[in-house]
Amino acid sequence: MGFHTFDAARADKLEDAARRYRALSAEELLWALSLDGDDVIADLGSGTGFYTDDAAAIADTVYAVDVQSEMHDYYREKGVPDNVDLVTSGVADLPLATDSLDAAFSTMTYHEFADEAALAEIARVLTDGGRLVVADWAASGSGDAGPPLDERFTASQATDALRDAGFTIEHDAVRPETFLVIATRR
Repeated sequence: MGFHTFDAARADKLEDAARRYRALSAEELLWALSLDGDDVIADLGSGTGFYTDDAAAIADTVYAVDVQSEMHDYYREKGVPDNVDLVTSGVADLPLATDSLDAAFSTMTYHEFADEAALAEIARVLTDGGRLVVADWAASGSGDAGPPLDERFTASQATDALRDAGFTIEHDAVRPETFLVIATRR
């Protein structure tokens, strides 16, 4: 897989609500996260904070994790909610305490970081029973939108990798261009 990141110079494209919510609606994300209001969560590959803002409306604390400081600059200009902390880091080396997150999510960024080290790191920072929600571009898609097909995973590849990293798969769904997986840390 070619783990490249989204071009920060094109960050405005990440704010297109009609396009983004077609792949994953705010309601579906919040359903998948199952937040109760006092949760500490992380958005892995937060970019401009598009989905971070949706989760921040329900969570107590959200860590917006992105490897590109330029994405955080964009988010600051847009306006960061008070309960969101910006974290510039790769997913394989999160500066968060062990068992510190109730949930984490990745929206259309799993293909950018997914490897054994990153999945082990996510498992480390999630509490026992902590929830991981992954919505990403599917390798079974057409490739008309999103990253090239050779940089994508199938839902089966993602669920297999998550199981190998110590997660139980609670739900998975494949759509024409994307997939959604809900997993919990064992």
